[in-house]
Amino acid sequence: MVDYQVSSKKSFLSSLSVNVIIILITVLFFFIASILLASNESFIDFIAIKPANILAGNYIWTFITSMLMHGGFFHLFANMLSLFFVGSLTEKILGRKRYFWFYIAAGLFAGFLFVFSSLIFTSEINSYAVGASGAIFGLIGLLMILTPNLPVYLMFVPIPVKMKYAAPGMLIVLWLISIAGNVPIGNTAHLGGFLAGLFYGFYLKKKYSRKTRMIGRYFS
Repeated sequence: MVDYQVSSKKSFLSSLSVNVIIILITVLFFFIASILLASNESFIDFIAIKPANILAGNYIWTFITSMLMHGGFFHLFANMLSLFFVGSLTEKILGRKRYFWFYIAAGLFAGFLFVFSSLIFTSEINSYAVGASGAIFGLIGLLMILTPNLPVYLMFVPIPVKMKYAAPGMLIVLWLISIAGNVPIGNTAHLGGFLAGLFYGFYLKKKYSRKTRMIGRYFS
């Protein structure tokens, strides 16, 4: 009986997609970190990216932990809902291992660009950044290249929009919202992830031209 239970547990874990595992880890991290922050607000330096910290060579691990943390429940919900749909498709196209490493790489590049941009926009050097949206925009940028004609539904838009229009459109809309409403949206992080997705998409199209053409036709 014990052996059967252990075997069943392994089977259940192996049946989960990498994308679902990332979502579960992100949700769990959010609630644990929120409890720690409630007891000590200074703990934020150990979780969120702050350019001043990074440039001083401190808290380098926040490039990873910031991808798991979010600014509130709605922020978490919106990102995880987006990741569920966008990530599930991307994982099917890339495969488990390639998807995992690209997701991490896109999130890291998003964080790097956020820190680098603080050297230009110095008002952001003491700002904090959290969220998985940089990595998610990496997936969106990749899909824009591999599946440009894929019809997708955007929030508050009742008709499907092709990915090649929806992807840059989302970046522009969020940028306008942040400017018009003075909302602290991580636009440079979004752009960083998006650029990483475009770069990887073009790389895959060049290296696997036949396969990527088939994928583009299938999802059009």
